[in-house]
Amino acid sequence: MYRLAENFTIAEFTFPFPPRVDMALNPPLNRKLRMGLVGGGPGSLIGPVHGIAAEFEHRCTMVAGAFSSNPERSRQAAPSYGVDESRTYGSYEALLDGESRLPEGERIDFLSIATPNHTHFEIAKAAVEAGFNVVCDKPLTLDLAEAEALLETVENSDVVFALTHNYTGYPMIRQAREMIQAGEFGKINATRCQYIQGWLADTSEDDNGTLAAWRTDPAKSGAAGTFGDIATHAFQLGRYVTGALPESVSCHLKTFVPGRQLDDYGTAVIRYQEGALGIVTASQVTHGRENDLELEVDGTLGSLKWRQESPNELVVRRKGQPHQIYTRSPGTGTMTPLAEASSRLPAGHPEGFYEAFANLYNAVFDDIARRASGSPFERRDTVYPNVYDGVEGMMFIEQCVASSESDAAWMPLSYPAARQ
Repeated sequence: MYRLAENFTIAEFTFPFPPRVDMALNPPLNRKLRMGLVGGGPGSLIGPVHGIAAEFEHRCTMVAGAFSSNPERSRQAAPSYGVDESRTYGSYEALLDGESRLPEGERIDFLSIATPNHTHFEIAKAAVEAGFNVVCDKPLTLDLAEAEALLETVENSDVVFALTHNYTGYPMIRQAREMIQAGEFGKINATRCQYIQGWLADTSEDDNGTLAAWRTDPAKSGAAGTFGDIATHAFQLGRYVTGALPESVSCHLKTFVPGRQLDDYGTAVIRYQEGALGIVTASQVTHGRENDLELEVDGTLGSLKWRQESPNELVVRRKGQPHQIYTRSPGTGTMTPLAEASSRLPAGHPEGFYEAFANLYNAVFDDIARRASGSPFERRDTVYPNVYDGVEGMMFIEQCVASSESDAAWMPLSYPAARQ
């Protein structure tokens, strides 16, 4: 069993941690962080998610934004974020220039990027070069060459750089990670991760909105469609939980909707360096499926299963023992330290997508505060996904496409800069 949380009493129904008054002040800065957002204009899905998740625990406030490349649409969006017109910009260039001209005590501390894939590189690179911390949507860039160039820019700076593989923020995913790190499942033999959706099953890009339009356009999405959009989440989740380092990949990609330019279904087999096998399956054309991300891990001492649509449960199975269902239940002694620290509510109160996204931001804020106060912080093996995960994800996309084009030939997938 794991340590009991401090300050927990059932009689008093006390949250398992002391009140987070100090966390809101980002010690030792003792103030809220200032957020800027690029993207998130009218009709955006992920932009408002960034805003809600970042401000979830009152550790930051959004003060600036370039919500659209159309200045008028950017101004229309600003009131919904509470951003004053004086700091509402018509382009990311204007935002970076305007914020850089402000006194250090007023300008943004970090920039979140919630725009289509093909714009990530230029925005992120410019922000890093201007000295701003960055939280960027996935995938990192349009292609591997851009990703490696961005990695070099980040390494030549001192900024905090995070990538929003936000499913890593779920408490029970972090529980699985710590249990594997502690050796509870023995040696890892296999991972199976699938991400199944159905929203593109009968969609024509000609008569649909912008969400489908840019995701199925190679010029905006990159070399892959579904595999770039959601299989990257599945691949990265397996890496994050197990720590297994990839060696090679064999992939089949398929486009089922007539006239579509990019894949909408695919399966990849991964060989890991210490002998494990992995399978990643992704679909956006499976009727009736919503957002079904599921991870299974097999070890020599047991196996586990987690599903995003039931995120507060982790199923553990061991030979000769009854199946166990670990629940997100802080204060009971059944949670690992990181999983418990990632929980906010007592057992039985569901926590979900926004909370997981907020957990990613919380870890990023810790490092932004460290940087601002001159303290050292980890760059590669962080709790949150970072630029190194982003480069590895871009390599995964490109090698899967290359493999599929070569009749599922095995392609190398070992990246020297990958997190351990």
